[in-house]
Amino acid sequence: MPTYLNADLHCHSVISDGTLAPEALAARARANGVELWALTDHDEIAGQQRAAAAARAEGLPYLTGVEISVTFAKETVHIVGLGFDADNAALDEGLAQVRGGRIPRAREMARQLEMVGIPGAYEGALRYVGNPALVSRTHFARFLVEQKICRDMGEVFRRYLTEGKPGYAPHYWARLQDAVQWINGAGGVAVIAHPARYRFTANEEYALFSEFKAHGGQGVEVVTGSHTSAEYVTYAAMAQEFGLAASRGSDFHSPQESRTDLGALPPLPGALTPVWELLAERIQQP
Repeated sequence: MPTYLNADLHCHSVISDGTLAPEALAARARANGVELWALTDHDEIAGQQRAAAAARAEGLPYLTGVEISVTFAKETVHIVGLGFDADNAALDEGLAQVRGGRIPRAREMARQLEMVGIPGAYEGALRYVGNPALVSRTHFARFLVEQKICRDMGEVFRRYLTEGKPGYAPHYWARLQDAVQWINGAGGVAVIAHPARYRFTANEEYALFSEFKAHGGQGVEVVTGSHTSAEYVTYAAMAQEFGLAASRGSDFHSPQESRTDLGALPPLPGALTPVWELLAERIQQP
């Protein structure tokens, strides 16, 4: 596989918290010049068959994908899995365990919002959810924008749904070790998603990378929709320091909400091993 490839290995469909169907994402990726695509819904692989079939129909090479919610140092961290066997029972069972806590958390978020004068948030969030077991803060945020309580998603997360604000409910997700082992056990490659987003001290971040590597993690997102150009450089250096392959993905959710479209990222910095080189035999060709 070439080093300079317009790969987009991180995006979301209606099956988790995106607004487009897998088929629409495949068409958008192809139209935007994506040369290798993965759908990475949160804690769910139910859309993988649809995504793979849509990619084939578009003539687009495809990798299976998922984004697993992990609790590390009391922070939620996301681990992307790529190129795994989507029929692996242990991975499917692990993801079901992770999803199991979302509904109680959502009800607690709604209870807190009602206490500050915003009733009906749980039912309102569910209007945006394809699968109630995957209700998330993003769905609540869309409800708050729809109700004109906030102007946009940015305002939502400044005023609500984050730690110390109304509507925040902590949740303990999978262990880092479990997420990496589920992915590896299914024949895939585990990748730390958007590392600049986590509110870690330098020591905590070093611990995350060290433990991830020790558990068998192999990649990190260097170029992603929420990273700045300076952060590309920072995490390229981290990839080299820890001997990790570099991944690339827009984290696209919606044409209206996402600041980076599918296929619109710059290339990976040089001197890195692209994650798709580790996955060459797992790529589903059209």
